[in-house]
Amino acid sequence: MQPQSTRIRAALTGAAAFTLAASLAACGSTDASGKGDTVKGAGSSGTASGTAAPGTPKAADGTPAAPAQSPSGKVLMPTGPAASFTKARDTAAGQILVTTLNGPKSGVSGKVWVWLPPEYNDPKFARTGFPVLTLYAGGQSAGYNTWTDNQLPIQEIDADLAKSGKAHPFIMIMPVQNLDSNEAKALECADIPGQPKMGTWMAEDIPDFVRANYRTVKGRDGWGLMGASTGAFCSAKLALQHPDTFKAAVPIDGYFNPDSPLWKGHEAERQANSPELMVAQGKADVKLLATAGGANAFEMKLVKAWVAKAAPPLSVEYYEQAGGKHLTSDFKKMIPDTLQWLTRNLAGPQSD
Repeated sequence: MQPQSTRIRAALTGAAAFTLAASLAACGSTDASGKGDTVKGAGSSGTASGTAAPGTPKAADGTPAAPAQSPSGKVLMPTGPAASFTKARDTAAGQILVTTLNGPKSGVSGKVWVWLPPEYNDPKFARTGFPVLTLYAGGQSAGYNTWTDNQLPIQEIDADLAKSGKAHPFIMIMPVQNLDSNEAKALECADIPGQPKMGTWMAEDIPDFVRANYRTVKGRDGWGLMGASTGAFCSAKLALQHPDTFKAAVPIDGYFNPDSPLWKGHEAERQANSPELMVAQGKADVKLLATAGGANAFEMKLVKAWVAKAAPPLSVEYYEQAGGKHLTSDFKKMIPDTLQWLTRNLAGPQSD
């Protein structure tokens, strides 16, 4: 099990507050980083020792080809170049694949895990674009992402809910968040001056990588974020900073004030990357669901105070897990509710 962050992190924002008798998903869990060789990702050079992204069109010679785009304007077909993947592990709902993305805009190189819903490779959906959910882990997430672990079976849960029409079949993207396991070097999904441009990697290189490899919904309406603990900070920050890219986010049991030691000497930049400040600025037309565990009084106070600062057009709801603690076992229980909330607030699959 990955160690939980030693920094206490929890938060709130508000406009609508309600309590649901459910639970959450993803802080410390088993490291999945060793379960598959990494290979070069989209936009990189080098050998492709894995398999091309599933569903990638092929030219006559068998190489990936850029397909014609959707005439309807709803679907973005893969633009290429196709990344190369290896299998990280099997789930009851299909494989989780992994690659190494060398970000052309950020210069950051890091692992990205991908899961495709069963519908994606069904011939009936060959001209269908799918919504994208990016998942951020708890802890330092250097070399691992807890959403790939069997303690948080979000892939199986999504597949089951999609069968019954309760959730969209999401393409799930699970990147690392840091390049060093030392919390003193936490990058906080931001471009901290003098440090690797993790914010650009998250907000630009990863969406470009997804569009290069997969059929997606055009525009931002099919793009969502979710993360727990440290990952909650990332999901809130990136949604507030990039409302043209993302429409909705679920920060689970998070914190909202950037506190990495790497911000020292860069206070103006730190404030520009602070969800604590951005939530009240009224600049982002996005929807958020901020959660807190009902057994953690500090966390509830923090999250509720953050939710209360929310200014339109931002819309934030508060979700309190009755008796919930800051634990992976409690995070897991909230997966069905968060997926259904995201489904209500994001566009589903689109087809010609």
